Amino acid sequence: MFGWLGRTVVRHPWWTIVAWLIAAVLLVAFAPKLNTSSNQQDFLPSNYESIQASSLAQRAFPSGDQRLAFETVVLKRSDGQPLTPDDQRRIGAVATALQAKQIKGVRAVATDPARSLAANREIQVITVGLTNQFDQNTFETNKDAVEQVRGVATQQLRGSGLSYGVAGDFASALDNEESDNQTLALIGIVTIVLIIALVSIIFRSPIAALLPIVVIFLVSQVSTAVTGYFGKAFDLNFDEGFNVIILVVLYGIGTDYMLFLLFRFRERLRMGEEKKTAMITTVERVGEAIASAAGAVIVAFLVLLLAKFKAFGSLGPQLAIAVGVMFITAMTLVPALVSLLGRAVFWPSKSWKKEPKGALWTRLGAGVGRRPVVAALSSGLVLVALAVMALGLKADYDFQAGAPQNTESARALKDLRAALPAGLTSPTEVYLEGDGRLDQSQLQRYQQALTRADGVGQVTPAQLNPNGTVAKYTVILKLNPNSNDAIALVKGPFRDAAHQNAPPGTRALVGGTTAAFADINEVNNRDLSVILPVAMVLIALILALLLRALVAPIYLVVAVLLGFAATLGATVGVFQYAGGNEGLIFQLPIIVYLFVLAIGTDYNILMIARLREEAREGHGPREAAAVGIRHAGPTVAAAGVILAGTFAALTLSPQSTTQQIGFSVALGIILSAFVMSAFLVPALTALLGHKAWWPGHGDAVRRRDGGIGELAPDATEPAGRS
Repeated sequence: MFGWLGRTVVRHPWWTIVAWLIAAVLLVAFAPKLNTSSNQQDFLPSNYESIQASSLAQRAFPSGDQRLAFETVVLKRSDGQPLTPDDQRRIGAVATALQAKQIKGVRAVATDPARSLAANREIQVITVGLTNQFDQNTFETNKDAVEQVRGVATQQLRGSGLSYGVAGDFASALDNEESDNQTLALIGIVTIVLIIALVSIIFRSPIAALLPIVVIFLVSQVSTAVTGYFGKAFDLNFDEGFNVIILVVLYGIGTDYMLFLLFRFRERLRMGEEKKTAMITTVERVGEAIASAAGAVIVAFLVLLLAKFKAFGSLGPQLAIAVGVMFITAMTLVPALVSLLGRAVFWPSKSWKKEPKGALWTRLGAGVGRRPVVAALSSGLVLVALAVMALGLKADYDFQAGAPQNTESARALKDLRAALPAGLTSPTEVYLEGDGRLDQSQLQRYQQALTRADGVGQVTPAQLNPNGTVAKYTVILKLNPNSNDAIALVKGPFRDAAHQNAPPGTRALVGGTTAAFADINEVNNRDLSVILPVAMVLIALILALLLRALVAPIYLVVAVLLGFAATLGATVGVFQYAGGNEGLIFQLPIIVYLFVLAIGTDYNILMIARLREEAREGHGPREAAAVGIRHAGPTVAAAGVILAGTFAALTLSPQSTTQQIGFSVALGIILSAFVMSAFLVPALTALLGHKAWWPGHGDAVRRRDGGIGELAPDATEPAGRS
């Protein structure tokens, strides 16, 4: 198949290029816009309690006043002294002015000294309720509302001796917007510069260095367009927080595939083949490995459709589409372009004519071939040692704690949590629904029961809907509402108390951000327990089809799983144990699964395919390991360094969560390229010998007439000690 594809593309390069460009223009021109959201609660299934509580609020309080996002104006004296009665009156005047301003997006303004004044009178807060939606229009409206709130507060407090700060999700987004945009631009520049620099070093050619940038930019436009069609057809909502990751992945994987092609194309040119013949052979030899690698990655991504947390359910197809478009491009547009350029793709360097000495990879290959037991044990122990630390993994849902702490919103939040119940910034909501009109005495007794629950700081009196059948209680927790302790509290003891103390004939539903994170915690654990086994089985099937064997896929999958655990463990060690973080961003295990597990399989496929190829050339298992590492090692290493470097650029972000993603994926790719693929997989293959290819004959020597000859010597050959 790939021989036919290579001949078709290379013999008709201009038709291939024109057809690709026409298809790209048509797809991009008419593509629908992606539906995006940044509210994690939007991605939970409807059967979870926090979503049921939100739905009840919408039905019972159709005006929407009961579903607000709260921003908090934190006020204190500039001299650090306790607030005086005059100060409190001035703060009340600020709240009145905010209400009178009728700022777009502001639904409620309130300050009550009985509840919003700290016991030590050091701070008082004004609560500003905004529309609780995270679509792009509302998001921008709410950020503008925060700016206007700040403007009114500044004007009202001028000369008063009072200072203020606004804390909350939208205030934080506004404060970090400029730095986030600068960081995204920096990450993009660093990624592109890194790719150009590393490819230039490898091939010493500006054309080879710029080719991936140009091609991948075009692919990114096409894949976004195709994702738009897919999203519209299946009514998908995409998490905009993953956009930068998708772009980095596309540049990393795209560069990998192009490196696989260019390395083999250069190898064929050195053998004296004409440029078109060299590219046809390249597509034929490398195409199956790239197709299997892309297939494994696409399958791993599409398994996310099984996720109940729909942020991942939509991310899977989005990534699968990007990789699929990149694979098609790598098999068509790239060979067409390179076949036209020929040797000029390596201009002005002449080094492509010379076989590199590759002393390092030659020595490494020889070492693994001579002592595969040592190589397997040492590389395996490194991975196991790192994997052990993954047992201490804790999830972290506090995005604001991961943001820069030198902004107004971060300082205001710190002041608030030091003086008032930390849950004030994101109250927990309890909805009590009755079969008929609720009794006031029951409502009061229920409020008292909620107040006595562990971890509760305050409970507001019940707010009834118009027909009196639904009551809402606002519960202020003593704990940081995004902390693991608060999530565990709401997930267990508090929900139990709310349900058990509900009056007869009523039902209680616990909602709010903390409750949503409790549900996300549960659904993530479920998703990971389903996704990992299914993905492993499907990837093993792809490997079995590629290798026509059952043994090799087993240890390849085990190696990748070990790399996955080692990556999580190392990240726990750096950020939790050494960095003192409460935990790792809750999406991290799935993100590591996506990129380390799937991309690690890429490198294993490239290496195992080369080991099989060398065995078919007549080399024994240990010699095949040595030769395979010598030839495939530089390709895997170059691809790994570039892909790891693109993710490492994410560590430049001031956001701790983004740093964790960048570090973990970069490290995981390094482990995949330099530990698994370079040592563990070749060593195990050398040790198993012919058994690795059971029940097929993947290592059978190919005769010149295309038939199958005898097997190469087994691992028992006198090739040195193990």
